[in-house]
Amino acid sequence: MWLQLLSLLIGILFAGSIIIVRLKASNRPTNARKILIPPMGMSTGFLMFIAPQCRVPWLDFFEALVVGAIFSILLVKTSKFEIRDEQIYLKRSKAFAFVLIGLLIVRVIIKIFVEQEISYAQTGALFFVLAFGMILPWRVAMYIMYKRLEKQANSIITTT
Repeated sequence: MWLQLLSLLIGILFAGSIIIVRLKASNRPTNARKILIPPMGMSTGFLMFIAPQCRVPWLDFFEALVVGAIFSILLVKTSKFEIRDEQIYLKRSKAFAFVLIGLLIVRVIIKIFVEQEISYAQTGALFFVLAFGMILPWRVAMYIMYKRLEKQANSIITTT
């Protein structure tokens, strides 16, 4: 019981910090590196599957990945860029905070049911895969949007 409550509180703190970081990100120009580093850094988390207690069946692994990819659609839809002062900025979205909170609530509900069926280590592993399944497509989509806007910005700058 205490472990479940603690993991819920930590999840809420992380979600809150992500919202704050995202809102502050719109105050500084972005670049390809800032977009791509989070999933690359997060990918090291797959090393947890070296530990036998974290291993899950392949079907569960791919289900978590697909659910994360489905959730990422909301993140992609609320992520836009704009050109300001000849630089590219992430456009602040009011919906983004609500999307993150909504996703957190859905994940907590799913987690409550999953924890009853498998160990805490396996639950953590599956939710890591779900989170990675969300962040990777979202960041790839952001990178593609960024590159298109960068090309557009460069063509505007060279024509003036």
